[in-house]
Amino acid sequence: MDFATLPLFQAVKKRLNWLGQRQEVLSQNIANADTPGYRARDLKSYDFREIVRRETQQINMTVTNPNQMSGQRKRLRDFTEAELKIPYETRPDGNSVVLEEQMVKISEAGLKHQLTTELYRKHLSLFRLALGRE
Repeated sequence: MDFATLPLFQAVKKRLNWLGQRQEVLSQNIANADTPGYRARDLKSYDFREIVRRETQQINMTVTNPNQMSGQRKRLRDFTEAELKIPYETRPDGNSVVLEEQMVKISEAGLKHQLTTELYRKHLSLFRLALGRE
């Protein structure tokens, strides 16, 4: 059994990928905190619950004859697009990075990464238990 083809594991993998990309964007914001005119950026939000709900509701038809079409699962969106944040605080040099805000976002992303990794690990242990390989 290939776990990469299961919808839940695909969604978890996408979530971890998004969190990694978000950490990169946020670290770029911190690195450019003193750059004149730099605008803080962030990734579009990733609604994990909505993705899991949509993935679990998709049902493929079973093919019993080679002449039948099986259909295709919808692919998850790619969350690589960064969007400019509307700043509520901008310094006179045009820089909109607020270090405290960026640090809170990085901490939040770290906690979400831990949660998602734990979810992945728990599901793998459930499969091991079901297969009798605990």
